[in-house]
Amino acid sequence: MPTTLVSTLADLSVDALPAARAEALRVADLVELRLDRLPPLPVAEVMGEAASRAVVTFRPVREGGRFEGEESAREARLREALTHGAAYVDVEWDAPFADDFIAAFPGRVILSRHDFKGMPADLAALVSAMAARRPGVVKLAVTPTRLTDQLAFRAAAPAAGDVPLVLIAMGPVGLPSRLLPSRLGSHWTYGGAAVAPGQVRPEVMRARYRVGQQGPTTQVFGVAGRPISHSWSPTLHNAALRALGVDGVYVPFEAQDIGDLLTMAEALDVRGLSVTAPFKLDALAAAVRADELATRLGAANTLTRVEGGWAARNTDVEGFLQPLRDRLARTGRVLSGLRVAVLGAGGAARAVVAGLVDAGAAPTVHARRREQAEQLVALGARAGQASPEPGTWDVLVNTTPVGTASHDGASDATPIDADRLTSGGLVYDLVYNPGRTRLLREAAAAGCDTLGGLEMLIGQAGVQVATWFGVAPPLDAMRAAIHAEAPQLALVPETPCPR
Repeated sequence: MPTTLVSTLADLSVDALPAARAEALRVADLVELRLDRLPPLPVAEVMGEAASRAVVTFRPVREGGRFEGEESAREARLREALTHGAAYVDVEWDAPFADDFIAAFPGRVILSRHDFKGMPADLAALVSAMAARRPGVVKLAVTPTRLTDQLAFRAAAPAAGDVPLVLIAMGPVGLPSRLLPSRLGSHWTYGGAAVAPGQVRPEVMRARYRVGQQGPTTQVFGVAGRPISHSWSPTLHNAALRALGVDGVYVPFEAQDIGDLLTMAEALDVRGLSVTAPFKLDALAAAVRADELATRLGAANTLTRVEGGWAARNTDVEGFLQPLRDRLARTGRVLSGLRVAVLGAGGAARAVVAGLVDAGAAPTVHARRREQAEQLVALGARAGQASPEPGTWDVLVNTTPVGTASHDGASDATPIDADRLTSGGLVYDLVYNPGRTRLLREAAAAGCDTLGGLEMLIGQAGVQVATWFGVAPPLDAMRAAIHAEAPQLALVPETPCPR
């Protein structure tokens, strides 16, 4: 049975409500109208043309809502909704009128319970007790601390018997429950503009994550890290799956540790994982085999399911090198023999240095603490001072996060003073959000060629796609998807310098 997608509407003005309701009807199967967070209009007016597909909710504070009045007022408003044709009303498990509603309106009451502090001790017993009251739907929303907490959903699902069950894990850890509901025993899932912790917009759930189109044979892939909900990898990889015609979906997994991640991946039969901080070292250690580069770097960013476990690979180096080679080729240059100043000495710098050395370049690492830079000497780099002098490099690569956009999209930081930028050099900023960082703007003003980090993100993802499917990655489709969804990541205009 296809998953039912419910679009939640809240915090809208009287004027904005009709258009939002119409859009929700277009995208979702049902529309949840949160009376506690919508204008105090007559219920029939709130529902409008959506009545036959409306879930009307009037949530009290004790269950995470905003209504603080008498229960009799809630009861009257919810009864009014049913009288005017609402498909469902959502009634909390402890509401004094819950059982009366269930008896009077069979099949039209969602009996719900929310736990914003954690997971119930015995989820199956709770599901069984709520289902025994014979509502139309049982809904439980809980707060996991580990990915694997959601596996309790599977064990609890049979306890609902023939009553449809909605199981939601709130927060970023719980994203799999929202995006892969049927894999975890849930009949419905909810989308919205962060009305509840971890909600995803319904149009994104449909278009990017194929909610409602997933089936038993849909392959699951994902990106793992902590935190990870900000990642643009799902945009890139789901675009690749569409372009290749693969029945698959790629989702975020915010794990607490490598054991949490791999246990969840095993349970969901995940076929491949992109791995980011802080799990790259642990991913390599957990693999049954690894490529030479991952072994040399001591870190893997890609896991592929194989017989007996996982195969590890590092695609960061190839993802870094290819855009750089392409840009240099436009001016007739090659990497071999070039002087490269590498800013930073973390995990990204290790991959960059290894790739540069293999390509015949001469990298010098510049870090705030020289001892960090010296740790990369074993890979073939030189350790330099904290900041490179003008004229000492042909290519400058920023591997630090300095310049990354903050939560409001603004950043005015740069890892190097503008007066140290060398006219005629190439500046490659691995920061990809925003696409036009301060470093790249100042580099262009100083007469440098510039290259943004989005192409590395796309490049390393493309290598992962090739690893998993054995075909050339659809890079143009991946690039188009990221530009459509996130125009702020668009690459800076080309600024090749005359030579």
